[in-house]
Amino acid sequence: MLQKVLVWDLPTRVFHWSLAASFAGAYVTAESERYRDIHVALGYVMLGLLLFRLVWGFAGTTYARFSSFLYAPQQVMAYARSLFSPQPQHYVGHNPAGGVAVFLLLALGLLIGVSGLGLYWEIGDEDIFEELHEIAANLMLAVVFIHIAGVVASSVLHKENLVRAMLTGYKQAEAERAIRHSYHWLGMIMLVMMAAFLFLYPG
Repeated sequence: MLQKVLVWDLPTRVFHWSLAASFAGAYVTAESERYRDIHVALGYVMLGLLLFRLVWGFAGTTYARFSSFLYAPQQVMAYARSLFSPQPQHYVGHNPAGGVAVFLLLALGLLIGVSGLGLYWEIGDEDIFEELHEIAANLMLAVVFIHIAGVVASSVLHKENLVRAMLTGYKQAEAERAIRHSYHWLGMIMLVMMAAFLFLYPG
């Protein structure tokens, strides 16, 4: 019997929405010299979030761990085909398509962060870092749009609000599928640290 169960811990939710906000803010301020300091500060926040997610991918709760959404290519294709069937495959955590999106966003985000640091710290060939930074940012934006489309499609097909689930942490599932701890204290520490960094950033 399905019931409301906790699936996404607070650190995972804070990461998700903070990464979205920091990437969006950094993207729209990228071409403005006036907002350069804001762009750099948001870039640091984004890179810090990604480094946290790498750790949380191994040390976090069940559905936050990489092992829970590391699917073989055949599983991804089978899931994609199931979306066109009367009974599409359903997953409590990230589905195979969502798992691919997460790994792409992490990889592209890290490339954006590293190339951004190379530019800001004036390491090596500036043109190479600048091109990598721009290409990775545009690719990440494309993945974000595809991810949003996938979330909308999955929400409709599975008749569940995935956006609300990532806000509240709860989904409809069997009771035994719930995670035990939300780690509110860690989520709050993340929020405080980000707010303090942005407030105190010397730029």
